[in-house]
Amino acid sequence: MQTVTAHGAVVPALGFGLFRMSDAEVEHIVPAALEAGFRHFDTAQIYRNEAALGRALQTAGARREDLFLTTKVWVDNYDADAFASSIDESLDRLRVDQVDLLLLHWPAAKVPIAEQIERLNAAQAAGKTRFIGVSNQNIAQMRESITRSTAPIVTNQVELHPYLPQRALAAAARDAGVAVTAYYSMADGAVPKDETLQRIGAKYGKSAAQVGLRWLIQQGHIALSKTANPARVAENIAVFDFALDDADMAAVAALARPDGRLVDPAGLAPTWDA
Repeated sequence: MQTVTAHGAVVPALGFGLFRMSDAEVEHIVPAALEAGFRHFDTAQIYRNEAALGRALQTAGARREDLFLTTKVWVDNYDADAFASSIDESLDRLRVDQVDLLLLHWPAAKVPIAEQIERLNAAQAAGKTRFIGVSNQNIAQMRESITRSTAPIVTNQVELHPYLPQRALAAAARDAGVAVTAYYSMADGAVPKDETLQRIGAKYGKSAAQVGLRWLIQQGHIALSKTANPARVAENIAVFDFALDDADMAAVAALARPDGRLVDPAGLAPTWDA
């Protein structure tokens, strides 16, 4: 699989995200994902399915050295007395000694970013993660995180899809050597139904969903795919055998719209960049 490299981290360009998936769904779909070729799995403390992922990977006999595992510290665990212990609990649930990438899930506000980053650095120094990153940070917050961190910030994981291309943030991340990881890549089901993406896909014998994922990967982003349907897993990973031409890349980019953002939780989200 194609990879994205940032500050020494070599990350599979296509990951399998487990947002809003039940334990039963995770344990049903992960073996199919492994069989199809997925090795990058993305979960979080707040998803409450880390244990299901750990069980599924162990039952399937996946070799730890072949996997790239990402999890995220939830905002309620940013306090000094909870941060480290919450990571230990995540590792226990995942049945690993360390994850490959540990992220701060949302910037929130009750704990300053400087303290969040200090604790994230401590987790890496303690060997609990190979690499660190952030999620849902705006440009100013990402730059502050980079400045305050003693270890490289590998990625900023944000909502990103054809209707919300995040051009300013992506440019700032690129200038800093930070990879952008795109979640909600299907825009809550809008991408597979989009007529423009369907038309482009028809040229390549691909689905609209595959075009959406290819558009992300072709820009150099890490893309998270998601499905609870085993029949869709092979489709999601089959995005490395074609390339969109310049006209098609531009046509997808033209789908951007001012109201494209779908994820904006009060009390968690920052002031977004224009």
